Amino acid sequence: MDYLYVFITGGILCLIAQIIMDNTKLVSGQILVIYIVAGVILTALGLYEPIVRFGGAGATVPLTGFGYSLVKGTVYAVSQDGLLGVLTGPLTATAGGITAAIVFGYIFAVIFSPKTKK
Repeated sequence: MDYLYVFITGGILCLIAQIIMDNTKLVSGQILVIYIVAGVILTALGLYEPIVRFGGAGATVPLTGFGYSLVKGTVYAVSQDGLLGVLTGPLTATAGGITAAIVFGYIFAVIFSPKTKK
């Protein structure tokens, strides 16, 4: 059942993004920012944690999960290091994901021919 919950959660998040793309003139970069900020806001309000508990990777892998990780990393670092944690926490919590995105993005850009949306 866990796989089904992950699939449903991730699918709903992707469906919302696709509906936004189809019905607005927003480009993928703008939707990316909206999703990250939504993840930050929902986590700060305590609304995203139940979604993560239900959907697992379906909630933490998409861009809203990146916002979730930023907040969680900041909260943890502030509890450990004080005010300095505001600067170090988000980067520490998301370093693996950022590195993977850069490495895989480069690899796929070399293999394929990337194009921008018109």
